Amino acid sequence: MYGKMIEQLETEYPQMVEWRRYFHENPELSFQEVETPKKIAGFLRDIGIEEIEEGVGGRGIVAKIHGGLPGKTIALRADFDALPIQDAKDVPYKSKVDGVSHACGHDAHTSTLLHTAKVLHDNREHLNGTIVLIHQFAEEQTPGGAKPMIEAGCLEGVDEVYGTHLWSMFPVGSVFTKSGPLMASSDRFTIEIDGKGGHGALPHETIDPIVCGSAVVQNLQQVVSRNVNPLESAVLSLGAFESGGPFNVIPSHASILGTVRTFSRDVQVSVKKRMTEIVEHTGKAYGATCSLNYEEGYPALFNHEKETTYVKRAAEDLFGAEHSLEMDPMMGGEDFAYYLLDKPGAFFFTGAGHKDAYPHHHPNFDIEETAMLQASKMFIKLIEVSHEEGVSDG
Repeated sequence: MYGKMIEQLETEYPQMVEWRRYFHENPELSFQEVETPKKIAGFLRDIGIEEIEEGVGGRGIVAKIHGGLPGKTIALRADFDALPIQDAKDVPYKSKVDGVSHACGHDAHTSTLLHTAKVLHDNREHLNGTIVLIHQFAEEQTPGGAKPMIEAGCLEGVDEVYGTHLWSMFPVGSVFTKSGPLMASSDRFTIEIDGKGGHGALPHETIDPIVCGSAVVQNLQQVVSRNVNPLESAVLSLGAFESGGPFNVIPSHASILGTVRTFSRDVQVSVKKRMTEIVEHTGKAYGATCSLNYEEGYPALFNHEKETTYVKRAAEDLFGAEHSLEMDPMMGGEDFAYYLLDKPGAFFFTGAGHKDAYPHHHPNFDIEETAMLQASKMFIKLIEVSHEEGVSDG
């Protein structure tokens, strides 16, 4: 019967595209999603799902489909927030909101899960167990929506949880994943440097925060290269150095912004400690006052081994072994990590690229929309594989 469900998805595909394009035209930023969750809940009610909870953890939606056959409770998650990026594409479904766009594919994630839900609900008498649909707000901005939704009970009674990301840099028609570490923790930091401003012609009467900040930047480059075991992974990147005014004035203040990415908690703690020491002591060396504000973001995402094998088998059954691929870990962050800290499960990437694809978070970002159909098939196949493998494991 699961095969017939997968076949039915083909008939849902035109609507899948239509709904994705609606969300693309009407994006909402993290923690500002008002109309999107209303639209999601309305869709779920219209297809006949009765058990729907709104406002979960803030702006999240959780719905349940109870199958007519015994089995596990499996959660499927999709995120629905957009980014503060101007949509530069010349397409009919271009964002109607100035400075805001779905430049990461969450519009497609949402439509994928909605139409997966429709097919599952239409065939619920042949469905094993219970399916929990988690529509999550605010993935793009810490503290994110996953943690408050979990705290509000979205994973209560769940046996396994799965999620996917449509990825424009991976070829369409393929699925990528791995067990163990898949995505890094995503921390951010701000360094404030207070010196003494003055005339550019009289530098000896000042404490120059730009010179001090430049030394901080250089010294921080040694944290990964000289303080982290080369067999471990870590990234320390600086995204902004802000200071200054008129050409002939030495400013009194400078700010540096950046991010740290790690997989190991021990490495994360070590990097933070070493950064604190470097910032404070470099400031003293230059006569300035330097402080580090370090904010821990999402934890590293670790896939569970057994559930990752289910993902790989589902991809092989659907698309062939040559399209079920092992990937290297990536340093991007994802708050799906919180779900995997709480329950067994796995996260995977569904290829959504084409020859002119732009990377995620780019003003011209777009996806190959057939990837939604493939991701939806993966969700349904995963339910089937999980129950088949669960029986053999038992």
